[in-house]
Amino acid sequence: MNTIEQKRHFDTIIERIEHARIRVSEHHIVKIVAASKYVDAQAIADLYAIGQRAFGENKVQDLHTKANLLEELPLEWHFIGTLQKNKINQLLSVRPQMIHSIDSLELAHALQERLERESMTLRALVQVNSAYEATKSGFRPEEFLDCYAQIAEQCPNLHLQGIMSIGAHTDDTTIVQKSFETTHSLFERLPSATTCSMGMSGDFELAIKCGSNLVRLGSILFKKS
Repeated sequence: MNTIEQKRHFDTIIERIEHARIRVSEHHIVKIVAASKYVDAQAIADLYAIGQRAFGENKVQDLHTKANLLEELPLEWHFIGTLQKNKINQLLSVRPQMIHSIDSLELAHALQERLERESMTLRALVQVNSAYEATKSGFRPEEFLDCYAQIAEQCPNLHLQGIMSIGAHTDDTTIVQKSFETTHSLFERLPSATTCSMGMSGDFELAIKCGSNLVRLGSILFKKS
């Protein structure tokens, strides 16, 4: 797509988000994080040029590389993948805006140790496996609230902002909706939480309907034609 076509396509996605959020409330605000794991730095720069500011990467090495290549742009970087403990130092060197995927107490404590050592803080979301799927990371819904409170108390350098989940991997929208509703019901019980991150390219409108205020859009944003 050329720049005009890309802007038109981007505006169409914004319109879809607007329609979905207004059905929830005129005051409901939805943030887009562009999941850029399958595209190069130039594609990110092109999307930045038409208005997108927040980008999310699934792999620390890719985040590090792209952040360095695009350091002249005031991009807001998010880490949205599963974090291995041996990649913590490299992640923190990028100073991301937020990590979306605190999926274990062990990871939270490892991050706390490094953050405290470096006198840093990091905004974070805690991941819930609301679909109960073996292929997904995250806390089970029934343990989530206790684990969130434990992280908040024991890892003060992690500034918890809320919750993240991935919708159920099925074509049955009833099941997907149930997983989103489970996530949002937990979000509503979190003290001072501001972010409910759920919804991707194939299900973001349903996620917004269920209360999401941050969607992670990849393939739909970076269409080639």
